[in-house]
Formats: sequence, structure tokens, C-alpha cells
Amino acid sequence: MGKKKIDIIQLDRESVIPIHKPKLITTLSSLFEDGSERDEFLKFCKRVEYTIRAWYILQFEEMMHLYSLFDPIHGAYKLEQQTLSPEEVDILELNFLAYLFQALMMDKSNFKLTTDDEVEIALSGQYRLNLPIIVDESKLDKRLLTRYFAKYPHENLPHFADKYIIFRRGIGIDKMTAYFINAKVDTIIARFFGFLFRWTGISRCFYGKSSAQCKKEQENPIQINTDAERDGLSVERIHIENMKLSISNLIKKITIQEPTFDRMIVVYRRVSKKEKLKRGIYVRHFKNIPMADMEIVLPEKKNPGLTPTDWVKFLVTALIGLVTVIGSLSMPKIDIWVIFAILSTLSGYCVKTYLSA
Repeated sequence: MGKKKIDIIQLDRESVIPIHKPKLITTLSSLFEDGSERDEFLKFCKRVEYTIRAWYILQFEEMMHLYSLFDPIHGAYKLEQQTLSPEEVDILELNFLAYLFQALMMDKSNFKLTTDDEVEIALSGQYRLNLPIIVDESKLDKRLLTRYFAKYPHENLPHFADKYIIFRRGIGIDKMTAYFINAKVDTIIARFFGFLFRWTGISRCFYGKSSAQCKKEQENPIQINTDAERDGLSVERIHIENMKLSISNLIKKITIQEPTFDRMIVVYRRVSKKEKLKRGIYVRHFKNIPMADMEIVLPEKKNPGLTPTDWVKFLVTALIGLVTVIGSLSMPKIDIWVIFAILSTLSGYCVKTYLSA
């Protein structure tokens, strides 16, 4: 059921060459034939290492001192001890963000801000996460990052930059082999309803694009820009939604594949519901996140809908309830308590399905 689609993503190689420091030093020192010169070179490497480490320790301690004032758990107590005015706290907030952005983006940490195009490309498919997830923007503060980017402008900011910021670094590939029974069933159901909507013309009311236009858009390879060299690599995104599925291969193991972001950092602040302004700044770190499952790192997530399997459960439950109620009403003697018990049971099952989705 359904045809296999080839989804290629083009990844630029990053400007960093990953290599262990001891291996680099050993390789370079082996180029010296004279033993005394080799020893002097090793001493020089130690001095450079200690100088860089001392500088980073000073920078890190200063940044952590500022963050201790905005730690979501203990920061409020430390701020009260400092007896600072709101204007002074605002200045310290921007100083901390400036240190953080400089450490991540400008001091050779090679983190980059994710753009709207990169987020759209990354979320254009489904990998292992098969839930419709969005951000509950009503729980996020807009004042902090708006003030920061007003003072420190940055090009090509994403549309959500006033609420939260996502940094990324490194590219990898994730592969997984399993049965994926639930994901296969969801895909088959989604394809069936998609065909039904296209056949009845309902899909045009929601999407406004013809199938030919959508097909033309999917044929073009998608690209993630990492501001690196031109010689990139192409990786095939192997998703269940792009595979040819049938009843026979539901019980067979399959292998799926997706490029990953090696490191991701999300910075945001929760909105203050009380009169007293909360100053906590959340800095969350994630590792090896598949691009198609980037929703995992989003702050204040909520599930706005159900999977195709959940919708089928709802429809089947509603149909059974309707048939049961009609059958009860057609009986010579109607027992209202029996109907009430049936409707209560079905309603409870629907609520359980929704909450456990």
C-alpha cells in the first residue's frame, strides 16, 4: 500500500576536523628527529594548553556566576540577596545572554542558530516520533529575547526568536532496525484517509494545493546549510512514511535512517503568571537528535491532536456506541439507565484513549 519515495537531504561538511588532542600532539612531535627539539615542542604544547584552559575557566566561572542569579530553581533567592533594582537585573540578564551567545557562536564552539528554513526542512518528515507536537507559546516569555536582539541584532533570525532560541552543532546519521508495528499501522491508516480525502476533494479545502504541485515540491532534494565547504554529502532519509507498506511486511523488521544534530541547546524563559516577575532562564542541552524528531527539544510542548490509530479508535468506539443506542431505542421497553451506562462507558474509553495518546 503506497509507493516508496526517495527523500534525499544534502548536508554540508562542517569546518571542524574532529581529532583527539593526544593523537594530534603525538603525530606532530614524531616529525622532530632531534629528541631535545621534540621535548621543547611538547613543553610548548603544554603551555598553550594551560593558557587556553585558564582563559576558558575564567570565562566559564564568570558566565556561571551570572547564571546562578537566573537559575530557575535557586536563582530567585540569590537575586533577593543581591538587593538589585529591576534595571540592574535587566542589565545582568543581557550580559549573561551575551556571554552565552559569544561562547556558543563566536569562540570556536561552532554552534549555529537554527533558521526557519532549517526547522521546516528538519520537520518535513517523521522518524521515530509519531506525535503531532507544537509549542504552547502562551507559557513562554517574549520580553527577554526581544530586548536582547534589539540590543544585539542578528541576521536571519527564526520567527520564534522572541520566545526561544535553538542552537545546533555537528551532523551525524542514526539508523535503527525494528518491527515498528504501531508506526506502520499509523502510516497505512493515514494513507487510506489521505486517499479518501483526495478522492472526495476534501484535501483541497484544507491544503489548497493540487497533488501535482505537492509532488513537484517533493521531487527537489532538500538542504541543510552549515556554512561550511562546498563538498557536501547527500544522505537518504529512510522513513516509514516513505516506504511501500503492505499487510505482508507488517511483521518484518525494517531499517530506518535519519541525519542527526550532534548537539542542540535551547534557551528560553517561562512566562510569569503572578505579579512578581520570574527571572529564571532555562538552558537545556540535547545530544544526537534526529532532524525529523526536532520537536523533542521544543520548550513547553503540547500535543494538539491524535495519531491516525487514535482517530480510528474514536470512530470505531463512536460507531459501536451509536449502534448500541439505536438498538436499545428500538426495543419495546427502553431502559434509560442501560443507555446511560453504555454512553458513560464509551465516553470513559474515549477520554482514556485521548489522555494516553
